[in-house]
Parts: sequence; structure tokens; C-alpha cells
Amino acid sequence: MTAPTTVGAARIRSRRAGRMHWLAPIIFALVLVTAWEAVVRAGVVAEVFLPAPSTLFRHFTQELAGGPLLKHTGVTLVEALVGSVIAVLVAVPLGYLIARVRWADLALTPYITASQAIPAVAVAPLLALWIGYGLAPIAILCAIVAFFPMLITTVLGVRSLPGEVLEAARLDGASRWQSLRWVEAPLALPSVLAGVRAGAALSVTGAVVGEFTMGGHGLGLLLTLYRDANDTEGLFCALIMLVVLAVGLFLVLRILESLSQTRIKRKPA
Repeated sequence: MTAPTTVGAARIRSRRAGRMHWLAPIIFALVLVTAWEAVVRAGVVAEVFLPAPSTLFRHFTQELAGGPLLKHTGVTLVEALVGSVIAVLVAVPLGYLIARVRWADLALTPYITASQAIPAVAVAPLLALWIGYGLAPIAILCAIVAFFPMLITTVLGVRSLPGEVLEAARLDGASRWQSLRWVEAPLALPSVLAGVRAGAALSVTGAVVGEFTMGGHGLGLLLTLYRDANDTEGLFCALIMLVVLAVGLFLVLRILESLSQTRIKRKPA
């Protein structure tokens, strides 16, 4: 009876841990919003500077129903998605090259690392000068912002692959392509996807920076309009939508990462 009892207790603990994984951030958010509402309603902070959550909720629903919020959100989302795709297409192959080819690591890594010292807002005017205006330069700026975390996690994922597994594949006669397709890619995929979801969330920031500096019709433009109109509620609504976009992209890719890990675990040896 000991083994079944132990297994049952482990399952109960696992279910509780799973519930807490979702309940903890929800409880924290409820406490934070309640405290925020109480502080504003008590007059500690004027609503012109910090609107109450109830006021923001009402204004946000109105913006969704008949305002420009959804239209501008769609533009920012497209820019972020296109930039993320570009970043994946460049960062993942380059990360694999750096992880597997010594001279590529030595030649490229110092310059890639140094490039992170250049802020995105400083790159945006150059992109406008070289490419012009519209979707292309903003998407490229999103790709630049999203590139580094995708590259780093790809490098770490490939370098952390078990050497004995790769050696066993070579002893079984697997070619380099077969080893990449059937061994390295599945094992490194969770790490790669972790970088992709982090980069995709950052690409939303890149889109807003691009809209600030290069124009456009996304949430960056909306933030500028609300700022010039001293519309605090509008500013908060645009910021809330930015958070929703970033978290939404992050969660969708997190689900894909979990599915990939489950598939790898279930795959027969």
C-alpha cells in the first residue's frame, strides 16, 4: 500500500502546485487593484494623475467598443509579429552556427554583444533614412529588439545537448542533417522557444519605439495623441493594451513550448 499511497500524494501535490501556478498571480492582481482603488477613492492621489481601476475599466471597454484602440492595436500586432518572424529566421540559424562552429563564435559574438549597447531609439532614425517609412522599418526594428534573446537561448540550447546522445546518433550512422533533424532540433526546441517567446514580447516594445520615432498608426501613435491631449485615462488604456499584447504573445508561445516538451517526453526512444 505504500507505493500507491505515495503516488497518490504526489499527484495531489502536483495538482495543488498547478492550481497555485494560476492562482498566485490572480490573487496578487486582485490585492493590487483593490489597494489601488482604495488609495484613489480616499483622495490620496488625484484621478487626473492616477485614475481608479474602475474608471479605467469603464474607459477601456468604451475604447474597445467604439474607439480607435482596436484599430491601432492591430497595426502594432502585425508589426510585432512580422518582426518576430524575421528575428527567428535570422537568430535561430545564426545561434546554431555560433554554437557549432568555433570560428563563427569567435568572429561574431563580440560584435553581436556590443550591438546590444545601442538603444533601439537610436537605430530607428537610421532605418527611416535607409528604408523609409511604413511597416518595413518598424518590423526590422522589432526584429532587432527580439533578436538577442532568441540568439542566446538557441546557443545555450544547442551547447547544452547531451554529448552521449549525439555520439550515439553518430555511431548509429546518422548524418549531420539527420542528427540535426531527429536529435538536436527536438532536444533544443524548448530552449529555442523560450527565447522566441521572450523576444516576441520584446518586439511589442520595438513596435512602439518605431511608431514614436518613424510614425505609423499603431499604439505608439495613440500614446502620442493621448499625451498631447493630457488624456491620462487614454494613456493608461493604451498601456494596458500593450501589456495585453505582450502577455498574450508570451502565453501563446509558452503553450507551444509546453506542447513541444510534452511531445518530446512522450516520444518513444
